[in-house]
Amino acid sequence: MSLQRAGRVWRRLDVTVRDLPLGMLFLVASFLPGLRGQGTQLGDLPTRPFDALAVAALALESLPLVVRRRWPLVCLALVTCGFALDQLRGYHSAAGTALPVALISAGSRLERRRRTTVVLLSLAYVPLAVALSRLGSGGETPAEFVTFYLVPALAWGAGAWLRSTRLAEAGRRERAAARARTAERARIARELHDVVTHHVTAMVVQAEAARYLTAAPERLEQSLTAVSDTGRRALTDLRHLLDLLDPDHDPDPGTGTGTGTDHDHGTGTAEAKELRTPAVGRVLTLVEQTRRAGQPVDFTERGTPPASAGSADLVAYRVVQEALTNALKYAHGSRTSVEVRHGEREITVEVSTDGAGSRTAAGGGGRGLAGLRERVDVLGGDFSAGAGPDGGFTVRARIPVGGAS
Repeated sequence: MSLQRAGRVWRRLDVTVRDLPLGMLFLVASFLPGLRGQGTQLGDLPTRPFDALAVAALALESLPLVVRRRWPLVCLALVTCGFALDQLRGYHSAAGTALPVALISAGSRLERRRRTTVVLLSLAYVPLAVALSRLGSGGETPAEFVTFYLVPALAWGAGAWLRSTRLAEAGRRERAAARARTAERARIARELHDVVTHHVTAMVVQAEAARYLTAAPERLEQSLTAVSDTGRRALTDLRHLLDLLDPDHDPDPGTGTGTGTDHDHGTGTAEAKELRTPAVGRVLTLVEQTRRAGQPVDFTERGTPPASAGSADLVAYRVVQEALTNALKYAHGSRTSVEVRHGEREITVEVSTDGAGSRTAAGGGGRGLAGLRERVDVLGGDFSAGAGPDGGFTVRARIPVGGAS
């Protein structure tokens, strides 16, 4: 068995089992000939040889360490009683050093009655010091008893510091987890908004137009086909998002557990893969879809897309998608221009819509444009959206290439 595996097995054991060697170590060490009478000595009582009562004192000092993490108060009470018996009988065993260990454990793990415990221990120390002073030869001064009191006080303080550090770390982890959950919810909300809003808006516009095409069966069939195609794209994208939320989802389409093929709607693996990984090269598909919905769109693409643009191509795609969706919703029928420029270090996107500027601006102040601004900001780019002097509405984004996903 490797050391790493042995460590994992050891950590899976109960804490009482893991603390058993520590208690046994103090007990066995107290019986070693070289350590007899060499332990903690409070007062000036002469060292007494071990007898039957010494075994009880050593057991009280050592064995309760087994439950120091499970029941720290019980451990501290038993070890304290054993220490008092050890000092009053003059055994001065090595097991006496278990008292600071019990104090550190109690100080770090005791959750309730902490102040009461400190007060009771302090009060119990007074009669112990008085009894040791009377039983001894009088060579121990009160100042020396006070000095010894500082040792267990420091041990308790060390445990309290460990407890506060542990609580602070737990608080930091909880806040980090809360921030991560909030960020993940916001990311999912942005993805749902990007996917659902665009497809559903196109379907609504196409369905509304189909109402007036009953006299033209060919155009009516084209409009209904566009609605059907858009609905299938929406279902594919939504299925992909649901797969991402499933912890058991296998992202590799080749395993057959994902949504690499859509047997219900006849969408092939290649098409599904294309829909799941939108890039600037698919902007033309968005433009064609928007045109079929009745929106006149001019599309211009300049430069050569880089071989690897990181997340820039996806963000550029989302910018165009959101801008075209707003154009359909708030300026339907107005001419829209889409321009995508590829540079060596950045992608620039500009989408302008003529007319109905106030309505478009009002519609663009919600979740969609705010989410785009966050996406672009994460990659270190620039984003702007607003009405122009001619009453239109323009969305501009400069997206650095090679940003993190």
